[in-house]
Order: sequence, then structure tokens, then C-alpha cells
Amino acid sequence: MSRLYSLSYMTVEVSPPRMIELAAEASYDLAGVRMMPAVAGGQAFPLMDDPTMLRETMRRIADTGVGVLDVEIARIDGVNTVDLWLPMLEASAEIGAQTIVVAGDDPDEKRLTETFGALCDAAAPFGLSVNLEFTPWTALNNAAAARRVVSDAGRENGELLIDLIHVARSATSLADIAAIEPGRMRYFQICDAPAGIPTEREELLFTARQERLLPGEGGVDVTGMVKALPRDLIVSIEIPSHSRLAAMGPSAWSRHALQTCRHFMEGIDASRQEAGADERV
Repeated sequence: MSRLYSLSYMTVEVSPPRMIELAAEASYDLAGVRMMPAVAGGQAFPLMDDPTMLRETMRRIADTGVGVLDVEIARIDGVNTVDLWLPMLEASAEIGAQTIVVAGDDPDEKRLTETFGALCDAAAPFGLSVNLEFTPWTALNNAAAARRVVSDAGRENGELLIDLIHVARSATSLADIAAIEPGRMRYFQICDAPAGIPTEREELLFTARQERLLPGEGGVDVTGMVKALPRDLIVSIEIPSHSRLAAMGPSAWSRHALQTCRHFMEGIDASRQEAGADERV
């Protein structure tokens, strides 16, 4: 099978035009951009408010052929509503993005589900899907809960995003991953990390946001998780490593991450091909 690979924003943390440029240089198929911050005061590049950067991003896309997979991030926290995200949806459609990433951080699951459904409805006319991501330190903290929200919302363009580090550090089993309907998934985010689940929130955040590992370097069951997923998903390389980024520079780090992940995935895909019907389709 021919896998598609995307350069995640967190791997290099640069502007959208530069994301497209780096992805093209390293031979990625796709890239991600961050238009709204993950946390208050965090870095983001609001293309909806910057026509010059929006035009430059579109030019780089046209010149390189690298498309945009995902746009980050809509945080459902019980306060923000769909109106806040509408400009981001419009700008995402202009750059041809496939999906919007949503962080679920509303402790009221019923309200979270309703907001997620409303965002899906708002995104649909733009041709966008909406991917709900769980993280161990937020209200939506495991795959089963995320699956429930997406299922209860019942929107055709509602999807669920699996990030392997969050699986490894949450109450999520391989069976929970395998239970996700294939039609509810478009891609997953690959990485590795040290074994075990940190007891301190600060350590969880530090590894997830600053120092992840390449597949095969850590103690996460990356192979088992990937084999629990559908075979045809896009692979988003989300491996923030501030130390390696500083040492290698964004171009070399982007290239090295892709080469390592592609080799790792080719091994898994080959073994699944040999296993045939015994592996998830």
C-alpha cells in the first residue's frame, strides 16, 4: 500500500508558508498548520487575520503540490462557541485543508457533544471534517470517551484523532482503539515516548509538547497501536523535540523524522500484508 505522510505543526512549529516549504523539501505529501493557539498566549498563525500570509501559503501550496491535512486548534472548553471558529473554518477552506483538530476540554460531556456537533455542522459547507482529540490532562482523557462523543454527535464529518502518546499515557487499551469505526478515522499521529505514565501533569505536558521520541526509541507499544488501527490511515508525524530541532535545524529534523517513520511504517505494513485477514482492515 502507498501511505501518505504529513508534517505536523508541532514537529517544527513554524509559519504556514514555511510548513509547506519544509514538507516539500523533505518529500512529505501533506502538512499541518496552527491558526489558533493550543493554550492561552501560545504560538499560532491566524491566517484569517493575515491576508498576506494567507496568499503566501496558497502560493506555496500551488508551487509545491503539498496539501494541508489539518488545521489546529478549536478548543471546546464549555465557554467557546462556534462563532469563534468560523473565520478559521473559512481560511482553512481557502488553503484546501481536509480537517480541523478539536481539543475536548469541557467537563460536561453532553455540552461538549453538542458543541462538537455544531462545529461539524459549521464545517460541513466548507468541505471540512472535524477531528476530536483526547489528551490525558484534559476533561476528555481517553479514546472510549472521545468515541462516545463522536458517535453521540452523529455527524457524517465527525472524526476521531488518535495520537499514540496520548493512548500510551491514558486509560486507553488496544481494544479501545480497535473499537473505533474505520469510517470515523482519517489519520493518526505517530511518535514514541519513554515507558510508563508520569504522575505529574508537568511531566506529561513536557514530553507531549517538547520532547517526544521517534518510533522505536522509547517504551511505547507503537507497533501494537498501529496494528489496532485501520490500514489506510494517513500518518501525521507529530514528534516535537526541541533538543533535536535546535541541534539539527528544521529542514534536517523534518527529513530525518520522515525517513525514520516511513521505514518503521513500511515494516509494519509489510508484516500486516503477510498476515492478511488476521490484521485489521
